[in-house]
Amino acid sequence: MKPPIFDYVKVSTVEEATAILADSSKEAVVIAGGQSLLPMLNFRLAAPEILVDISGIEALKSLIERDNVVTIGAMTRHVDLGSSPIIARHFPVITKAVTHIAHLAIRNRGTIGGSLCHADPAAELPMMALLLNAELMVAGGKGPRTIAAKDFFQSALETDIQEGELLVSVSLPLLPPNTGWGFEEVSRKSGDFALAAVSAILVVNDGEISEARIAVAGVDETPRRMNGAEAMLRGKMLDDDHLTAVCETIQSEINPETDLQASSNYRRHLIGVLTARVLKDAFAGAGGIFE
Repeated sequence: MKPPIFDYVKVSTVEEATAILADSSKEAVVIAGGQSLLPMLNFRLAAPEILVDISGIEALKSLIERDNVVTIGAMTRHVDLGSSPIIARHFPVITKAVTHIAHLAIRNRGTIGGSLCHADPAAELPMMALLLNAELMVAGGKGPRTIAAKDFFQSALETDIQEGELLVSVSLPLLPPNTGWGFEEVSRKSGDFALAAVSAILVVNDGEISEARIAVAGVDETPRRMNGAEAMLRGKMLDDDHLTAVCETIQSEINPETDLQASSNYRRHLIGVLTARVLKDAFAGAGGIFE
């Protein structure tokens, strides 16, 4: 397998990158860690005329906590995200999710920006962006703009990134006190994409759930927030009957496909089992008592 012929440019600033991307005379694509793009090139699923290497843009490699928001540069590698004490302190669900991303060699090269822009519906970080109400900052010739994670993922492998734009950072608002979390994933073997994955955030006050977030991956064209199930949880305690009703609601709302890896029925079954686990974990982690 060999990639098609292309030109290669390594840039050192966001402005250089967006200028090349905005040039309509040639098709240009960004390469960061290359863990998604290079296989696509080798399989000839992509044939850009120019590769724009952004690995030299130091400004995209930061991870900063400021004003109750953690901002992560798009060139932050998975391994640095997973080992960050800031992430572990404020978003331990991300720390857990990163351990499920492929293998160590890929985590050493892959970037958060690359994963989000590739937008694989079974990938962990797009699901995390939805769960944590991320805001994604992009730069382009028309100036910067901010995209909410719920609007960023359009369909499988498609995002709201426009021609000439570059993802530069991801901002995560800090979670409130009394927050618990859960994350579960099933894959055929370690390092594979998820057949199904579920993550949850619950905020519990006086034994009742005041805020609920549930995100799923691997069971639709994009990762999804389960808004109907979240509404069922707010203002309630968690018990067996309520948990069963929430799981059944989620199973009825997802649209899993059958492929070579698993049937749609199996994926739907997995989501029910995994949802029960993550909600119990999140409720207990927030100080709730399951009855």
